[in-house]
Amino acid sequence: MSFIDHLEALRWHVIRAAISVVVFATGAFFAKDFLFHDLILGPSRNDFWTYQTLCKVGQWAGSTEPCANSVNFVIQNREMSGQLAMHISTSFIVGIVLAFPYLFWEIWRFVKPGLYPHERKNSQGAVFFVSVLFILGLLFGYYVAAPLSINFLASYTVDATIENQIDMQSYISTLTTMTLSCAFVFELPMVVFFLAKAGLITPEIMQVYRKHAIVVILILAAVITPPDISSQIIVTIPILLLYELSINIARAVRRGDVDRLNSELNNSK
Repeated sequence: MSFIDHLEALRWHVIRAAISVVVFATGAFFAKDFLFHDLILGPSRNDFWTYQTLCKVGQWAGSTEPCANSVNFVIQNREMSGQLAMHISTSFIVGIVLAFPYLFWEIWRFVKPGLYPHERKNSQGAVFFVSVLFILGLLFGYYVAAPLSINFLASYTVDATIENQIDMQSYISTLTTMTLSCAFVFELPMVVFFLAKAGLITPEIMQVYRKHAIVVILILAAVITPPDISSQIIVTIPILLLYELSINIARAVRRGDVDRLNSELNNSK
């Protein structure tokens, strides 16, 4: 294919991806009650699953402190067109999130013809694993990282006379930032897989720089979560586990490359 043909193919991949985003965003726009009352505003209420679970865990551990009023703040809108603009922008973000597996599939369809046969074979299931890790990251961000951040920031006060009245845009921005950050952080194993395939990273390098990685992970967890030690630890643990998993993935990639080279040498003889 010529350069122009590649651009034409890319254009149609982009068009199909954009159409999928528009379709999901339109569906999210018309599902306003579920989108905002149940999904977006869920972490702002005391009956949210995470808060109820933490309450039960605290009671099981013998805590006598009440937890029914763990979330206490008011979300408000101060602009005339603020709610409509937020409805449209939030629907668009949800459309991108829901269409993400298809978006990656379109990217993969464009890249796949340029790979060597063995690269294509070794990369089978990439769309599936990328999508699964993205969904797991979303769930972790929505049910763990975001509620802990919202609960801490909304309940923090410098004086008891100051009432927290959170702007709607600030609340939704915090929720989406926490959730999407975790979703993309959970893609670490797949990033390491492709870097190992390209020969840019090895398990030895990851082991040597493990201590440096831990420091980076702690900083990343501090950025994602509020300045609360317990929240940072809860977010740090899965990222550390993903890093250790990535080391094993890099080791498996190298083992597979060595076996393939040995097989090719034996066949050439």
